Amino acid sequence: MAVPGESQPTVEDRVLTSSDTRITIRRRTARWSDEAVTVADAMDFWSFAAGAANVIMQLSSPGVGYGVVESKVDSGNLLKHPWKRARTTFQYLAVAILGTEADRAAMREAVNGAHRHVKSEPGSAVRYNAFDRDLQMWVAACLFVGLEDTYQLLRGEMTPEQSEQFYRSAWTLGTTLQVTEDQWPASRAGFDEYWNTACARVAVDDTVRAYLEDLIDLQMIRAPLRVTSRRLLRFLTIGFLAPVFRDAMGVRWSDAEQRWFERLFRTVALVNRFLPPFIRQGGSLVLLADVRRRIRRHRPLI
Repeated sequence: MAVPGESQPTVEDRVLTSSDTRITIRRRTARWSDEAVTVADAMDFWSFAAGAANVIMQLSSPGVGYGVVESKVDSGNLLKHPWKRARTTFQYLAVAILGTEADRAAMREAVNGAHRHVKSEPGSAVRYNAFDRDLQMWVAACLFVGLEDTYQLLRGEMTPEQSEQFYRSAWTLGTTLQVTEDQWPASRAGFDEYWNTACARVAVDDTVRAYLEDLIDLQMIRAPLRVTSRRLLRFLTIGFLAPVFRDAMGVRWSDAEQRWFERLFRTVALVNRFLPPFIRQGGSLVLLADVRRRIRRHRPLI
């Protein structure tokens, strides 16, 4: 966190740069166009491939990590209810980015209802509260970084003007929660400064690491699917982690693996370029439609 507050343990400050805090994206994917962009353009199906990595990024902030590991909201436990948790997470993204103000208000109320039960007990190793705006800013920042990374892997490097447009359109990732607009850095360059400072306080202890290792190894999935999917998920997850997060998790990433990661996404980017938007973004639109159906029928959103 940029402002750790009392919910964070004391850690040694580090001076990090973008080479430490962002994944390597070699600029080999041709830019689609120089037209205006928004974060909604990033809601391609392949953006979901970074989902597990983004969970690791979020939980690398001790307040978020312990908030999730110790949470008493059993229905939202990723390891116990993986499909439900995946649905609600991706629906949050769909609502925050593609939804209306009414959609976002309904989602905010639902998330707040769950967050009321997420706060540290007297014996907790880390003090946290799910309504901490700094923690929520960190979560929203992780979501933004994940979307920006996958967007540029699939569509090529943005121009400075596009980068600013993309960033400014993404503020609803946080304001759909408790993050205020003045918490978001005013410019894309300001966000980089915030992100590098926040990443300097990343820390994953044995408790949170064990939880995350279970996630990467798909311990919550039945054996046949786990065996066939685990290697690919682990490869994608580590590939989407910047060095600071890999170090915190104690995982290795070789130059050869980086080359395979880049080749995979060059191939995906080529295929993705010729798919119509309703196919690329169809999953997000279906998730958004389900949220609206739940609202109409007064069913729980999370």
